Amino acid sequence: MEEIPSQIVLHIPHSSTVIPAYLRASFLGSDEELSRELLAMTDRYTDELFALPGYSAIRFSVSRLVVDPERFVDDDAEPMAARGMGVIYTKRSGGQPLRAPLTPKDRQNLIERFYLPHHAELAATVGRSLKTHGQSLIVDCHSFASRALPCDFDQSPNRPDICIGTDPFHTPAWLTARAVELLGPSGCSVAIDRPFSGALVPLEFYNRRPEVLSIMVELNRGLYMNEKTGERLPRFSAVAQEMERLVMGLADAASGGREHR
Repeated sequence: MEEIPSQIVLHIPHSSTVIPAYLRASFLGSDEELSRELLAMTDRYTDELFALPGYSAIRFSVSRLVVDPERFVDDDAEPMAARGMGVIYTKRSGGQPLRAPLTPKDRQNLIERFYLPHHAELAATVGRSLKTHGQSLIVDCHSFASRALPCDFDQSPNRPDICIGTDPFHTPAWLTARAVELLGPSGCSVAIDRPFSGALVPLEFYNRRPEVLSIMVELNRGLYMNEKTGERLPRFSAVAQEMERLVMGLADAASGGREHR
């Protein structure tokens, strides 16, 4: 029997620490320096914290240091490109050079090898969800450092426990309000579009299909891991349970379980 697509699509773009062996030589610095950068930039454990059976999950297979699937391919359209962190990073989080200069062909090869198949899979999954349910909700799953990295636009030291990112077209007000409501019992501080904003939607649906809903959930890494070592904290399981409750509540709201219009 064919599996029925979930209305919820969990997008997990930054959890991987994989740098393919054949690409290692293109990255500058020692293995230790690269490991430190991976620790700083990886949304470590988001694939576990948002591991919810029954929901479609699209996880990027390699590190964002190889290619970042949350960036626009066109650097002119990508604000982070000005900091050397467009779709292909050229700088580390501290501004130091990350990799040897790439030729236009090398750049295109990386995009074709990793970026385009990932987005094709995401778009196809959302499309199947739309066809089956008439609506799809993308939950864009991230984490962030408890202290701002030099590359971050928002340098405020007052960072929330959880950031909810929104899109003007694809995140209706009721969805944002329900997310905040669901997080209330956790006792966590919640901010909207701070320190990060936006919610990813495949380009073929972007600003065209209001039935495609999207919301970003960013967890402060201090909630669940030792940011110096990468080790899980004792409350890791409790945070995972809160994320399960959040996603299930959003799924219920999106499917009409609440009167939100």
